[in-house]
Amino acid sequence: MSTDTTADAGLEARVELDISGMTCAACANRIEKKLNKLDGVRATVNYATERAVVLGMPPQHVSELISTVQAAGYDAKQVVEGAEPDGYSDRVKLLRTRLLVAALITFPLGDAAIVLALTPQLRFPGWEWALIIGAIPVVFWCAWPFHRAAWRNLRHGATSMDTLVSLGVLSAFTWSVVATVLGSPQETSYWFGYGLAPAGADTLYLEAAAAVTTFLLAGRYVEARSKRSARGVLEAIGQLAPKTVRVVRDGVEQLVPIGSLKVGERFVVRPGERIATDGQVLVGTSAIDTSAMTGEPAPIEVTVGERVLGGTTNTTGALVVEAEKVGAHTQLAQLAVLAEQAQARKASVQTLVDKVVAWFVPSVLGIALVTLIVWLAIGAGSRAAFSAAMSVLIIACPCALGLATPTALLVGVGRGGQLGILIKGPDALEASGVIDTVVLDKTGTLTTGTMALAGVHAFDGTDPDELLALAAGVEHYSEHPVGRALVAGAQARELTLPEASEVAALPGHGVRGALSGGQSVVVGNQGLMEEQGFDLPDAARLVVDAAAEAGRTVVLLAVDGVVRGGFDIADQLKDSAPGAVERLRKLGLRTVLLTGDRRGAAENVGRQVGVDEVVAEVLPAEKAAVVERLQAEGRRVAMVGDGINDAAALATANLGMAVVSGTDVAMKSADIILVRRSLDVVPDAIRLARRTLGTIRGNLVWAFAYNVAAIPLAATGRLNPLIAGFAMSLSSVFVVTNSMRLRRFEPGA
Repeated sequence: MSTDTTADAGLEARVELDISGMTCAACANRIEKKLNKLDGVRATVNYATERAVVLGMPPQHVSELISTVQAAGYDAKQVVEGAEPDGYSDRVKLLRTRLLVAALITFPLGDAAIVLALTPQLRFPGWEWALIIGAIPVVFWCAWPFHRAAWRNLRHGATSMDTLVSLGVLSAFTWSVVATVLGSPQETSYWFGYGLAPAGADTLYLEAAAAVTTFLLAGRYVEARSKRSARGVLEAIGQLAPKTVRVVRDGVEQLVPIGSLKVGERFVVRPGERIATDGQVLVGTSAIDTSAMTGEPAPIEVTVGERVLGGTTNTTGALVVEAEKVGAHTQLAQLAVLAEQAQARKASVQTLVDKVVAWFVPSVLGIALVTLIVWLAIGAGSRAAFSAAMSVLIIACPCALGLATPTALLVGVGRGGQLGILIKGPDALEASGVIDTVVLDKTGTLTTGTMALAGVHAFDGTDPDELLALAAGVEHYSEHPVGRALVAGAQARELTLPEASEVAALPGHGVRGALSGGQSVVVGNQGLMEEQGFDLPDAARLVVDAAAEAGRTVVLLAVDGVVRGGFDIADQLKDSAPGAVERLRKLGLRTVLLTGDRRGAAENVGRQVGVDEVVAEVLPAEKAAVVERLQAEGRRVAMVGDGINDAAALATANLGMAVVSGTDVAMKSADIILVRRSLDVVPDAIRLARRTLGTIRGNLVWAFAYNVAAIPLAATGRLNPLIAGFAMSLSSVFVVTNSMRLRRFEPGA
C-alpha cells in the first residue's frame, strides 16, 4: 500500500463529523446510508468512535451533511482538531448518574415488591401506589435514553433493542397503574402453571421495569466508556507534532505557530526539541532520536543533505532544516489517517446482538399482539388478554441479551487487571477468537529498547576491563546512548574511571579526549578510525564484520593512535521473550518479527526467540501495509508493539496489543494493554480474551434460547407478568453467574 496515495486520498475534500445519539451499530448503518445518498459523497460512520468521515464533500458544504444526519434523527457537529466533542464527557457522566439512581432505587424497590406481592399479610393501605411512586424516577428519567431512541426509531419506521426495552418498561408500569386503579382481582394466578400466587400479585410488575432499566443502563455505560477511549488515538497522534516552530524569515529567527510554516521555508531545531515537519538538513550535524517513528533504538546521525521526519527529537546539535512537507502531508499526519481508517474497519461482538434484535423485536411485538387478539377472541376478558400479552413482552425483554456482553467484559477486564492485562472492549474479544498470527515489534517489545554493553574485545592482549575504563572515562559525561552504555557497563563492573580532559565530540563519529596519564584517547566507529589515519588490526575488522552480520554496533578504542579494543553495543533481549514466543506457538499461532531496525539485528533477535518469520527495515506506514498483506493472505493478525511507529499497525491488525513501556498513542491504538513486565503476559492475554469471548457467546446462546422457550409459556397464560419478570431476572442471574467464572482464570497454562 502506498502511504502517500492512501493518505492523500483520505485527506482530499475530507470532512469529519462527531455524531451523537447513536445507540447501536444499526444507528451507524442508518446514518451512513443517508450520507452516501448525497451526490459524490463517500461516507463511513464509526459507531465505536461516534465519528463520520465524509469524502467528496467540500468543507464549505458541511451544513448539508449535518442537516442530513439531523434528518435521520441524530445530532452532528464538525470535528474541531484537538478538542473533545462538546458535551461528550457530560453525556457519559449523565449516563453514570442515571445508572446510580436506578440502582439505588431498584434494589430496595424490588425487595419490597416481591415481599408485598407474595405475603399479603404484610401489605398496608396504598402499598401499590407507594411502589408506583417509587418506580417513577427509574421508569421515566433513568430509562429516558431507551425511550428517546425508541421514539426516534419509530419515527423512521425501524426497531431495535431500545424499542423492546422501552415498550416493556412502559407497558409494565402502565399495566401496574391500570391494575391498581381497577382494583386487584380476588382470584389467584399461576406460578409457572404448577402453583398459585396470592391474589393481587399480578398487579405488581414494577420490579421488572426497574430491573430491566438498571441492567441495561449498566451495559450502556460500559459501552460509552469504551467508545471514549477508542477515539483517543487520533488526538494522541496529533499531539506529537510541535505547536510552534522557529522559522527563519528575512534572516531573523521567529517563533510562529506550526500552521503558518510553508514548504521551502527554513526553520531552526535546537537540542532537545522536536522537529516540526519533514524536511532536509541545510546546516548542522546532530543525532536524531527516531525511535518514535521508526523503532530504531539508537539515535541516527544526520548532517547536511539528509532528511528528517517531523515528530522526531533532536538530541545533540542545532540544525537548520528546509521544510519539504507540511500539515496533512507529513508522515506523522499520514499515520493519523491510517490509524483512523483502520479503526473504521473495527467490528464489535455487540453487532451479533443487534442482528438478532433486528428480527427478534418485530417478532416479539407480533406475538404479543396475536396473543392479545386470540385471548380476546376466545372470550377470556380484557384483564386475562392484556396479562398474557404483557407477559410476552416482559419475558421476551432482552435483558439477558443486553447483559451478556458487559457482564462478561467487566469480569474479564477485572481479572485481566489483576494479571496486568487491560482489555479495552469487546472488539479485542471478538478478534482473539479468530487470530492465527502474532506480529511482534522488536525494539521495546522483545528487547529492552535501551543500548547496553554486550561484549569487550582486546586486540593487543590488554585486560578488557582496563580498555573499558579508558573508554568510559572519555564518555563519562556523554549524553549519547552509546556513551551511556559504555559508562553503565563500566559501572556494572565496578571499575574506577580515569579523569579526562579536553573532551570533544566528533559529530557523527565519536569522541576524543586526554586522560590524566597523558594518553590521547579516541572512541568511535570504524569510519572515524580510518579518517584519523589509524591502522585497523585484522582482529578489529573481524569483530566489526561479525557485529554487522549480527546487527550490533561496534565502537572502537584508539590509545595514542593505536586501535587497541572494541565494544559491542546492542539492544538487549528481554529474558521472557523466548518463552513467550514458544507459548504462542503452542497456542497454534504463527509468529512474525516486524521492525524498522536493520535486517541483521532483526534476524539475530529472530533466531534467539524462535519466530517463524522476520520482516525488517520497514517504515511506520509500511508496518500497517505488512499487516494488511498478511490479512490479504487470509491470516487473522494480532500485533504487539510499543511505539508511535506501531500505532497504525496496531489499529490495522485484527487485535492490537501494546506493552506498558509504550507511548500513549500506541496504548490508545491497541485493543489490549499489557502492564506486566514479563512477555508471558502476551499469551496470557490471548487466552483470557478467548475465554471471555467464549463466555459472552455462551451467555448470548442461553439468553436467546431462554426467550424462545419462555415466550410460548407466556402466550398461553402459564406465566403471569409478575412471574415473567421473576423468570426474566433469573435469566439475568444465570448470565451474571456464568460471567463470574472468569474470576477463576489462572495465567501461565
